[in-house]
Amino acid sequence: MNRALLVGIDSYDNFAGLKGCVNDVLAIEPLLARNENGTPNFACRAMTTNTRRIERRDLLSAIDELFSPGADVALFYFAGHGAPADSDVVLVTQDGAHNDAGVPLSAILGKVQTSNVREAIIILDCCFSGAAGGVPQLSGNLAAIKEGVSILTASRSDQPAAETPFHRGLFSVYLCGALDGGAADVLGKVNLSGVYAYLSESFGPWNQRPTFKANVDRLHLLRSCSPAVPLDELRRLPDFFADPNSELGLDPSYEPDAEPDHPEHEAVFKILQKCRSAKLVEPVGADHLFFAAIESKSCRLTPLGKLYHRMAALGQI
Repeated sequence: MNRALLVGIDSYDNFAGLKGCVNDVLAIEPLLARNENGTPNFACRAMTTNTRRIERRDLLSAIDELFSPGADVALFYFAGHGAPADSDVVLVTQDGAHNDAGVPLSAILGKVQTSNVREAIIILDCCFSGAAGGVPQLSGNLAAIKEGVSILTASRSDQPAAETPFHRGLFSVYLCGALDGGAADVLGKVNLSGVYAYLSESFGPWNQRPTFKANVDRLHLLRSCSPAVPLDELRRLPDFFADPNSELGLDPSYEPDAEPDHPEHEAVFKILQKCRSAKLVEPVGADHLFFAAIESKSCRLTPLGKLYHRMAALGQI
């Protein structure tokens, strides 16, 4: 069972107001709550200042519930002000003051440390969030992240996190794009490393830079999207290629517009074209599969295609 706590704070008693944090939660919630095919994913609880007040005690109470027993994976997402504090970042709550801004991430990681939840995912869209994980309270002067914990942040420890003119956090806009399929692999799986790779490419060298810290031996699935190649077709790669290094000879009978018709070859060619789009197959001696077929040349697996060929042969797809 997966649960997610999504917090968006736009209004503050002692800090300047923000405009995009509530909108970020509203945009991210449906992407986490359901996979692309509509099946349930994370059981989400949203806390936003457009519907309630979020004080320090409220946030701590909700975090206690998030990391209480009963969940396999717990995801915490925060959009709001972040304040730097000695190898740490403080998540500013609505009642926060400049000398007591809110909840330090070290306090949250302390709760994770004693939690029975197997995997914890923390995503911070706030300024100076890159300090997350540098927690001297947990291990002398060294950064320490418990096994099973992943932290994704919107910026480095010395950087602010930008909002767009359209009242959204820039990081969260890209995060939504990643969850909506932009970071999906060939099988349609979206995990945190893929999300980070997507985000890293989205920000330029002069922009805020997202950070990713993890102590995991596997990457939990954040969301499932439609695979680039239907799984039943992907499983047929060993039928087309005897081994990962072999080539499949083509001829005009594979091309649907060529005469005479050859339904079996044409069906295979449709699958190969999808694999070509997914960067699993490439033509040999031609620029396109079409010309490889018309000119009776061949196609072969790319390095990525060889990986999925092996997975299919081992029954892992």
